[in-house]
Amino acid sequence: MPPPADIVKVAIEWPGAFPKLMEIDQKKPLSAIIKEVCEGWSLGSHETYALQIADATNFYITEKNRNDIKNGSILRLTTSPYQTALQLHERIQSSSMDAKLESLKDLANASRDITFAQEFINLDGISLLTQMVESGTERYQKLQKIMKPCFGDLLSFTLTAFVELMDHGIVSWDTFSVAFIKKIASFVNKTAMDTAVLQRSLAILESMVLNSQDLYHKVAQEITIGQLIPHLQGTDQDIQTYTIAVINALFLKAPEEKRQFDENIVDILNCPLTEMAHILAQKQLRSIILTNVIRSPTPINDEMAHQLYVLQVLNFNLLEDRMMTKMDPQDQAQRDIIFELRRIAFDVESEPNNGGSIEKRKSMYTRDYKKLGFINHVNPAVDFTQIPPGMLALDNMLYFAKHHQDAYIRIVLENSSREDKHECPFGRSSIELTKMLCEILKVGELPSENCHDFHPMFFTHERSFVEFFCICIQLLNKTWKEMRATSEDFNKVMQVVREQIMRALSVKPNSLDQFKSRLQNLSYTEILKIRQSERMNQEDFQSRPILELREKIQPEIMELIKQQRLNRLCEGTCFRKISSRRRQDKFWYCRLSPNHKVLHYGDLEESPQGEVPHDSLQDKLPVADIKAVITGKDCPHMKEKGALKQNKEVLELAFSVLYESDEYLNFIAPDKHEYCVWTDGLNALLGKEMTSDYTKTDMDTLLSMEMKLRLLDLENIQIPEAPPPIPKEPSNYDFVYDCN
Repeated sequence: MPPPADIVKVAIEWPGAFPKLMEIDQKKPLSAIIKEVCEGWSLGSHETYALQIADATNFYITEKNRNDIKNGSILRLTTSPYQTALQLHERIQSSSMDAKLESLKDLANASRDITFAQEFINLDGISLLTQMVESGTERYQKLQKIMKPCFGDLLSFTLTAFVELMDHGIVSWDTFSVAFIKKIASFVNKTAMDTAVLQRSLAILESMVLNSQDLYHKVAQEITIGQLIPHLQGTDQDIQTYTIAVINALFLKAPEEKRQFDENIVDILNCPLTEMAHILAQKQLRSIILTNVIRSPTPINDEMAHQLYVLQVLNFNLLEDRMMTKMDPQDQAQRDIIFELRRIAFDVESEPNNGGSIEKRKSMYTRDYKKLGFINHVNPAVDFTQIPPGMLALDNMLYFAKHHQDAYIRIVLENSSREDKHECPFGRSSIELTKMLCEILKVGELPSENCHDFHPMFFTHERSFVEFFCICIQLLNKTWKEMRATSEDFNKVMQVVREQIMRALSVKPNSLDQFKSRLQNLSYTEILKIRQSERMNQEDFQSRPILELREKIQPEIMELIKQQRLNRLCEGTCFRKISSRRRQDKFWYCRLSPNHKVLHYGDLEESPQGEVPHDSLQDKLPVADIKAVITGKDCPHMKEKGALKQNKEVLELAFSVLYESDEYLNFIAPDKHEYCVWTDGLNALLGKEMTSDYTKTDMDTLLSMEMKLRLLDLENIQIPEAPPPIPKEPSNYDFVYDCN
């Protein structure tokens, strides 16, 4: 007979004694259980003790998380969170350097637990740590020359404890003084600083900026690009990642008026980071990132790739203002830009007022604007009232005309000499192409939390977007000629150009020249061949016998997909515990038992290199206890407040398992593929339909392959109405060869 569901069998450790095997009744108060354990070891004052998970996390057992205790768990009897916090609060103020160092190390480890963190914060522990950073470090800096390693560790553990405590979101970031900010900034501004101290200082500055608009202004006054550049020029990729993260945070929080591009800025080294667009526009910072990060011999890890992607997105988002600005047809300065386009194309000067009748000049302008490919020949300014792309399209056209003048004149004159129906309208094409490029690069959208899709080529030029446009407008004109398109084919040409651009970007060219070379190999003829090949691979037979065969095969394929999903769950996956500080996420692992009856899971110190054995995962969840699988915004961990939790991509990767009495096991998949695998697998365990996009794709692919294999022998063969007759037996079997 199985034990009652409320009884959990565990082992409990106590230093210096043999572990006890004990049955815990989950209906009893936790205090009563602790009292019983203490009495077993003849320990008084049971209220000063608590139970911990006996693993690397050392998390305390509370009434809130006690249901996480599973059969076979190993617990540890230890001092209560309050007592531990009180002891550490006293010990970190010790006059002994060794005692202080050891206590700060213990504090850094203990602060990961929210129960302990709450008790330490209640003792005004955050204020104590900030005071130690603000004033205490001066006293120890005197000892730095003779005790440099000790000093570095002391400060490192202090800042680590501070970061861990703040990560729980209990204390507001707005409570910190300018003196504390200055001190943290001074650790970043020093040329020679302990690596661990520098990492944590950069992490603190990033969190300050992201969590408080007021602190953004204070941090921006303390940090200059000249002090951050040496950190990018080093070889430590973690330091480089933290540095770029600080730049991204400041850029993200900068007011709109601080993001305007200004080519006249000169003094970059002393420029405050509030002038983010100024800095990003400068060759020095861009070239340093390109040389020391992107082209470094060290492979770029996922976190660095994410930060580079964020920097790329924020840089492109500077274009949003121009993209969403309509042209004022009555604004003479804006109209002068169109006059400049006409002047460069046709090598004409502005006609004097007495150079002919008004009607004649209007007729001449109309003729030229038609050759330039504007929709509105009379007043082309009207073409730029569409948003997006607004004035951004006109900016791109002017840049192309000035910086690639030969190509610009050639395109305009080539098309003006063609028949009207075959000319490629430069004006209309530029406007639609600018809009398309903004869509491809998602100009105006906030960075995704889980994306690593940065393009090295956009870091190779100061004006990467407009140079990107210049390459693509020449591609559009080339493709138009290859397609022998007419004005009716405009949308078809744009679709082909979009496909060419997307295919060229997919290989992540390292430079704009490589991108251009890739496009040379993606001619219209090549695109047709690729499309034909893809159509053949995705051929769908629609005859009735074929459809009947598909229906017959489909259940077999679905069972195959189901087994693959369950096998994948048995291998397991490492999941992130998303926190407000992305780079310091915790990890946990979950896998299905080989008999498909139990989910094993547990916390990890770092991302594993392979499968994690079942016996190292302490927690278990019987599949029979699972009631439902919940996805997206309905998940309990997605209903919490916080900017991160509202991220669209995180919502799309979130799912939860509902079990027992409204308890949840919450997941955030590392990517869409793992999300589909796990939701499919869990639904299969519950006997429900697998409905993910991944299942549909697998079904289409496997079904198509199976159909082609089964029909392979029928190609070009006449199927007779009646089955062929069975031949007579041979008169002898002398032709049979006996292998023995």
